[in-house]
Amino acid sequence: MKPSEMHLTDWARILVGDVPGSFYVEVVIRAIVFYLLLLVAIRLMGKRMSSQLSRNDLAAMVSLAAAIGVPLQAPDRGILPAVIIALIVVVVARWIAAKSFKDQKFEKFSQGNVGMLVKDSVMDLETMKKSRLTRERLVAQLRSKNIKQLGSVKRFYMEASGSFTLIEEEKPKPGLSIIPHWDKDFQSQFKKHDEIQVCQTCGLTQGSGFDVKNKCPNCGDKNWTEAVE
Repeated sequence: MKPSEMHLTDWARILVGDVPGSFYVEVVIRAIVFYLLLLVAIRLMGKRMSSQLSRNDLAAMVSLAAAIGVPLQAPDRGILPAVIIALIVVVVARWIAAKSFKDQKFEKFSQGNVGMLVKDSVMDLETMKKSRLTRERLVAQLRSKNIKQLGSVKRFYMEASGSFTLIEEEKPKPGLSIIPHWDKDFQSQFKKHDEIQVCQTCGLTQGSGFDVKNKCPNCGDKNWTEAVE
């Protein structure tokens, strides 16, 4: 269509387009075919596709979506190229999955590593930086798992798929509160330990006699507060 033929008030063109009405019947048929094609492709790539997506799975899904996008709407594009692309994506995804099962190094390269975000109630700021995870996102994830203070956390992992795994302390100890500072009513329900200072940046605790003017041995910050339980 030439630019001179395009008008903002041409609602018929905007809504219906320059295709015959019979093409919309064809669109329905194409949509059904591509929907079935996606179901078959996902089934062939394994049950993991219906769970949390890994890098490999996400790349496969994006490739499949890109393959069917144009043929679904363009009357001059056939279905066969999309089917061929889908078959290639399935073969490559299955090969990567099989290779990852046999080769641990290849698995780490293709799927990513597990990151330990909290170790013994202390945040690992370096791992958080590598994972591009903010402190607010981390504490929000902990709160969603009913954690109120870091002393209850033994380990907190970020899986290769992007999901989170929590291992709680068998005997919770005093730690850094992760309840928002403005929620005074909830904060008042905690038992405060005046003799234990905790770093507000990473959650490292220090016992009685510690000078709060000193830097945190773990992160180097000087923001200290009372530990809670």
